[in-house]
Amino acid sequence: MTTRLFSCARVLAGLVCAAGLAACSPKYNWRDYASPDATFRTMFPSKPSTFTKDIDLDGLKVAMTMTAAEVDGATFAVGTAQAPDAVRAQAAMEAMRIAMVRNIGGHLRQQKDVAMAGDGSTVSDIEAEGTANGVPMRLAGHFVARNNRIYQAIVVGKAKDMPAEQVEQFLTSFKPM
Repeated sequence: MTTRLFSCARVLAGLVCAAGLAACSPKYNWRDYASPDATFRTMFPSKPSTFTKDIDLDGLKVAMTMTAAEVDGATFAVGTAQAPDAVRAQAAMEAMRIAMVRNIGGHLRQQKDVAMAGDGSTVSDIEAEGTANGVPMRLAGHFVARNNRIYQAIVVGKAKDMPAEQVEQFLTSFKPM
């Protein structure tokens, strides 16, 4: 009898531990990420993957490196590219912002532009709503032109799949270097 009780207690303890571990398994597993070429640092909500693709930003052809992670249908991404000079980087940043809003068939709900006197950066923060393939979408973005480099840190997905606190954590953690 004692052996059977001890065995049941071990099984019960194992089930309690397993349930506890499952409860501790976060949907958002935030991790610090520094780009391999040292151009930015941010926090991603899961393990990101990276790829590079040639794109056209209103006539300027650049190689854009995109690092992204997805959680529950929301994509958290940082894109970087280099322009020939700071003036073209500024124009490319605007083209990048317009293209992202266009990707969701969207319209701007909010835009805040800031010229950073200290380091010469220009920043544009946006929120947009739209529809992609008949599905209502939301975009939150932070766009930066610094010297000849262009950055976009965005979260895009269905509005219900984008908790405000997770979007804010990602966007505020982004630091161009």
